[in-house]
Amino acid sequence: MEFLDLPALSGARGKIRLPGSKSISNRMLLLAALAEGETRVKGLLDSDDTQVMLESLTRLGVKWQRIDASDDYNVQGIGGAFPVKQAELFLGNAGTAFRSLTAATALAGGDYRLSGVERMHERPIGDLVNALRQLGAQITYLQQDGFPPLSIAPARPGAEAVASVKGNVSSQYLTGLLLSAPLLGREVTLRVEGELISKPYVEITLNLMHRFGVEVRRDGWQSFTVPAAVYRSPGEITVEGDASSASYFLAAGALGHGPVRVEGVGRNSIQGDVRFAEALARMGAEIGFGPNWIECRLGCGSKLQAIDLDCNHIPDAAMTLAVLALFADGDTTLRNIASWRVKETDRIAAMATELRKVGATVEEGADFIRVTPPARLISGAVIDTYDDHRMAMCFSLISLGGVPVRINDPQCVAKTFPGYFEAFSSIAQPAANFS
Repeated sequence: MEFLDLPALSGARGKIRLPGSKSISNRMLLLAALAEGETRVKGLLDSDDTQVMLESLTRLGVKWQRIDASDDYNVQGIGGAFPVKQAELFLGNAGTAFRSLTAATALAGGDYRLSGVERMHERPIGDLVNALRQLGAQITYLQQDGFPPLSIAPARPGAEAVASVKGNVSSQYLTGLLLSAPLLGREVTLRVEGELISKPYVEITLNLMHRFGVEVRRDGWQSFTVPAAVYRSPGEITVEGDASSASYFLAAGALGHGPVRVEGVGRNSIQGDVRFAEALARMGAEIGFGPNWIECRLGCGSKLQAIDLDCNHIPDAAMTLAVLALFADGDTTLRNIASWRVKETDRIAAMATELRKVGATVEEGADFIRVTPPARLISGAVIDTYDDHRMAMCFSLISLGGVPVRINDPQCVAKTFPGYFEAFSSIAQPAANFS
């Protein structure tokens, strides 16, 4: 499908069962692979990014099995470094897989080549490579310095047990180092230079390492010490619903007056993006929480209020706020979003371009975006998605402004949520039928 036409909508209400979190799914798969014993991973996300991770683990000698047609998988842990010592891995545009497997293969004692799609080769990885080299890794850039593709040789023995990594580009660098440090068989201290962005994603990493038996000692956000330890399977572990994906349906509950309830993530979540609900509340929406659900509505006649927000804690869900800004009273400013520049596309530039298509006035900076809503949305806008799943899902919300919208390349949502548009349609109330 080259495009998808969404009709004008006047409301949204209902329940959505969320797919598993991509961030948790890929972390769990790698931890289960490196651990001693077999792990039953329940509720794994079935998407392009997790398939990339599963295929790569197979190439590295890890055995896994999907249980019937469910989202449960058995992963046979290898209790250390990968048994296959020579492999080529094609990782598409899966950033979580590329960064974590760069670290894991660099410390696995083999010869590997890691590559991806053209956009992945434009996403920086130099800060991670520099930190791994401090730990003895031997990594060569095959094209441009600081970027994939990469060639990896066995690490030098007896290297330092301390490494520094910059924190202001991507938290995935620190996550990759943390997950793979136990492969060195000695205590490792990782120091963060500057401010660490996207801190909640590092919290997810630390939480899951704990559940696989490795306790990381930390000094705030500046230093992390990983002991000489071996991961051990917890036996069974369940993937939470994806909190980033929840943002689109919660936003729909606000724009369409709701209520819309998302199930699979709630008050007990380990994901930082559940705090998107706090931002919605600041904008005037009514939010309800349970241990495993969140609900959103907006009173009839009410209007969303503009906000000025530091989005370091919700970098992915903040994209949804940029679209909600179209419906707010006043100018909305989203700050501390520099990481958008190095995602699946340059999300600040892409968001600004597409918001202008529906009539917004947009100012963009190195790490912020400011959105002034139009007096009236432009009907029938054609939205380009840049092979970025979040652009497609965010801009589906335009239809709740009572105007039709065309989404180009809608299948890009398969990266994290293959059934997104069907789920969105299930809560949507077409203008002609809304009462």
